[in-house]
Amino acid sequence: MILTMKKKPLILLFTVLSLVTFLFFKLHAADLNPFQKTEFITLRWQGRDNSKVIRSNGKIENLNILFNKITKPEGIDEKAYYMNAAMNAFSKEGYDLAGMNNDEIVMKRKIEQTQN
Repeated sequence: MILTMKKKPLILLFTVLSLVTFLFFKLHAADLNPFQKTEFITLRWQGRDNSKVIRSNGKIENLNILFNKITKPEGIDEKAYYMNAAMNAFSKEGYDLAGMNNDEIVMKRKIEQTQN
């Protein structure tokens, strides 16, 4: 098959566009990262001795270890006091309030992305 003068520029244009597209996606691959950039935890109130934190990796930890380190003052609502202490503890790990309902507090933090 003999290439005519009209087909050569089209093949060259297609080749250049393919190369530019490939390089663009290769250079911007980190921007197209499908992995999550935020992680969440849920603080679940089930009483002082049975409250839990559910981490983004599925690990569940009992909050009574934290609650045993502090003493609640007289006249303060137990749930409000201890959940506030839990929120303060997790804010030290970089979490911020994302939302809440009557028995749960959801907190989030940005995940540090590493470049290869």
